[in-house]
Amino acid sequence: MGYESQISFTLDTICPWTYLARRRLAKALTQVQSTEPGVTFTIKYLPYQLYPNAPQEGEDKYAWYRDAKFNGDEEHMRKYVVLMTAYGKAEGIAYKFGGRVGNTLQAHRVIQLVQETKGPDAAEKVVDSLYRQYFEEEQHPSAKETLLKALDEAGLGETEAKKTVEDEDEGLMDVKMLIREQAGNGVDAVPYIVFEGKRRDFTLEGCKEVDEYVKVLQQVAKESG
Repeated sequence: MGYESQISFTLDTICPWTYLARRRLAKALTQVQSTEPGVTFTIKYLPYQLYPNAPQEGEDKYAWYRDAKFNGDEEHMRKYVVLMTAYGKAEGIAYKFGGRVGNTLQAHRVIQLVQETKGPDAAEKVVDSLYRQYFEEEQHPSAKETLLKALDEAGLGETEAKKTVEDEDEGLMDVKMLIREQAGNGVDAVPYIVFEGKRRDFTLEGCKEVDEYVKVLQQVAKESG
């Protein structure tokens, strides 16, 4: 029986760096799992909110990033867009900063429900869909239409998907508790990734290069024997 390692990936679906980290970690996992068959890695997604007080209806995405990150400095924002565009292109992400930013609590609620009831593969599809819709298709991060599309792409039937999205209280307290727990664990920025090891855990804060994820995964595998 091989070793099963859980990767706890704390994210917010409006954070471009967590999208980038998600893609880079996926590349690293593909590399390592092909050479380390004795270890199985499973990602567990955990919620974090960059903008917990965001209104549900949302506001202009570009303006929010500019004002929140750069105090309204247009030149810094332009440079940031150029930088993220280049980083994204290398990982197959076409970042766009049009559309609206909004509260992500309902998106996190849906991710957690799918993760609990359908498993990691379905949760991964939901996460990837939410990232793509928000960053590449300029959709609202937690609009009902966005969530329904993500659930459809994860393989949920129309009736089940609609029920999951419409019942906005189902699992909500659990998600809020998880967010508080993450804050209590010292998480104050994302991505925040913890790799569970047999002897010790490894934590990477911020978005890293593929090679750095590979090194940690290989170390977990090395110490699993």
